Amino acid sequence: MNQVWLRNFRCFRDKQTVRLTPLTLLVGENSTGKTSFLALIRALWDAGYRREIPDFKEAPYDLGSFDEIAHSRGARTGWASEFEAGYDAMPTDIDAVLNFARGESGRLPRFEFDVTFNRRGTAPVPARSRFRCEDLQVEQRVSDDLSQEILLRTSRGEWLWRLPVGLGSQLFYPPSVDDRSVEPLGTSPRLTREDRQRLGLFLFDLNPSLASQRPFAGAPVRSRPRRTYDPARPVRDPEGESVPMYLSTTFFEDKKSWETLKDALESFGRDAGLFDEISVKTLGTRGTEPFQMHVRKYGKRAKGPMRNLIDVGYGVSQVLPVITELFRDDATPMFLLQQPEVHLHPTAQAALGSLFCRIARRRRQLVIETHSDHLLDRVRMDVRDGRSELKPEDVSILFFERGDLDVRIHSLRLDGEGNVLGAPDSYRRFFMEETRRSLRL
Repeated sequence: MNQVWLRNFRCFRDKQTVRLTPLTLLVGENSTGKTSFLALIRALWDAGYRREIPDFKEAPYDLGSFDEIAHSRGARTGWASEFEAGYDAMPTDIDAVLNFARGESGRLPRFEFDVTFNRRGTAPVPARSRFRCEDLQVEQRVSDDLSQEILLRTSRGEWLWRLPVGLGSQLFYPPSVDDRSVEPLGTSPRLTREDRQRLGLFLFDLNPSLASQRPFAGAPVRSRPRRTYDPARPVRDPEGESVPMYLSTTFFEDKKSWETLKDALESFGRDAGLFDEISVKTLGTRGTEPFQMHVRKYGKRAKGPMRNLIDVGYGVSQVLPVITELFRDDATPMFLLQQPEVHLHPTAQAALGSLFCRIARRRRQLVIETHSDHLLDRVRMDVRDGRSELKPEDVSILFFERGDLDVRIHSLRLDGEGNVLGAPDSYRRFFMEETRRSLRL
C-alpha cells in the first residue's frame, strides 16, 4: 500500500490521506488512534484482497460494534451513519496477473480500492466497494436485501451485473463473468471475450494471489515464556504463542532453514546485547516430545551457561516472537506491529530500529506503532549514514496529534541528514522541554 485514506472512522472525522512506505512509524500520545489505524489497514486488506467482510473484533484488535467504530462527536450530533476508507497500491508480486493492464509499455499500473461501511445490526458491513485500475473500474453495491449489483466500466462502456446472492462472510463474485447476466448501460456494446478476460483477471486472479499473504498483526504484549513446551501445530497468533513451536519444528524438520534462522536471531541478539546463542533443548529424541528454549550470553573469556528462556530477562521472550516472524521463511509481505520495544532497554530498542531498516524494502512493508525515541533516532541515523538500502523517501513517520474531539495524522518525511521534515510544534515540544530541563535552560 502506498497511501491510506479514512473518514468518520473512530477518532478521525474529516477525510485524511497518509503515506505508507517500506518502513512506516506511528508515533503520538496514548489514545490517539494508532492501534485503530493498524486495525484499519488489516480490514482494508481483507475487504480488498481477500473479498471478506472485515472482523473488527479479531485479535489483536477489538474495536467493538459499529457505534464504537463510526466517529461520534457526542450526544448532540450522534454517530456518523457510515465510515469510509481506501488505499492505493503499486503491484509487485502480482505483475503477471496484471499484464492485461500494462499495455505495450510494460508500465506497472497503480490500482485503488475504497469501501464504505454502514450498520447491519450492530456490526459494520461493506455497503459499497470499488476497485479502479487504469481504465477499468469495478463497483460493488450491497442492497438491504443482501442482493448485489456490480457496475463494470472499461474504455469501451459500462455494464450492470446483478447478483441475487446473499451476503455471508464473503464479498464474493461468481466464478466467472457470464455476459448473459450482464446488462449493457446506455449505448455500451455487449461484453466481448476480451472484456470478460480482463474483468476475470481483475476480479478473480488478482485476489487469490494476495489473499493468502495476509498482514501479520503483532500484539503489544507477547506470551509469557514457559519452562517446558509441549509440541503443537505452530499456527500464527498475535501474541507469539506459536513461535517456540515454530522454532522447534524448524529445528527438527529443516536443518538448513534452522541454521539460517538461528544465525539471524543470534545476530540480532548480539546487536541488542540480549543473547549470543539460542538453541532448542530436546527432552527426547523426536520432535513430538517436550522441549525447552535456551539462550546463552557470552562473557569476555567464556561462553557462559545455557539458560532457560524463563530464567533470563523478560525482554528476550518479548522480542523473540517479533524477530522470529520477521526472519521466518514464509514471512508475510506486510507487518503491523504494536510497541515491539516493550521490556527492552535503550540499546535493544535502538537495535530494533536498525533491524527494521534492514528488513523493510519494496516488497516487505513494516508499519510499526512505537513510543521509543531510541528506535526512531536509530532509524534516522541509519538512513543518514547509509547503514541499509533504505533511502529517506522509504521512511514515513505518521504523527498522531489530538485536537478537540478529533485526531489529525501528520505525514512526516526524512531528509538525507536524517532530519524530520514537516513536523508540527507539538511533535518536538516534549523532547525539547525535557532537553531544556536536563541542561537547566
